[in-house]
Amino acid sequence: MTEEDVRRARDDRRNRGATGLANAESDVLLGVEGLRKYYFGRDTLTDRLLRREARSVRAVDGVSFAIHRGETLGLVGESGCGKSTTGETLLRLRETTEGDVYFDGEPVFDLADEELIAFRRRAGIIFQDSYSSLDPRMTAGQLVGEPLSVHGEPADAENTAEARRERVNELLERVGLSHSQRDRYPHEFSGGQRQCVGIARALALEPDFLVFDEPVSALDISVQAQILNLLADLQAEFDHLPLYRA
Repeated sequence: MTEEDVRRARDDRRNRGATGLANAESDVLLGVEGLRKYYFGRDTLTDRLLRREARSVRAVDGVSFAIHRGETLGLVGESGCGKSTTGETLLRLRETTEGDVYFDGEPVFDLADEELIAFRRRAGIIFQDSYSSLDPRMTAGQLVGEPLSVHGEPADAENTAEARRERVNELLERVGLSHSQRDRYPHEFSGGQRQCVGIARALALEPDFLVFDEPVSALDISVQAQILNLLADLQAEFDHLPLYRA
């Protein structure tokens, strides 16, 4: 499949409109149909002039699944098989090559402007690398509070700044940190504590769906159980519907 084929496939998908998953039963929160993500090489202007055939790396090739409300899906495979790429693509953190993703019946790849912002509020991710996913120039309090600031939450508070501060303190304490640590920078935390900051940030807007991108694979064995137990408790408390990948 060349890049031109990908463009035609994408146009065809958009013209088709909703398919079966969009009209599925109401308890399907996330539906994925034939998701493909290819990375193309040798497709520059020079390559075309020299008539070199474009090459593609098929990171994700035809993945389909559905996640119902109250369900947890585990996506398992060897390293490099496309687990992270699948999660990032269905959240539109990467551009898709082909396929459809429906969130609560809405086609994710066709969302724009306010609809896309609303989707960002409802779907989040906890990244695998807790260090590179946190801005080293921001404190823990700023990192956890950033989603609230971006989306203007809490909207009904009389004193927005104070309400956000209280919310950040609650989130930090919920994931096992202290509100007194809100002024620390990422490098001042251990690996497990940094992952807790990332989890608190992901929970800030109380999303309906979370992708867990191997959140403990980079941690010591002694810390992995602590983080997994925390995630299990949070899932029960917040009724999240995570996509686990291990």
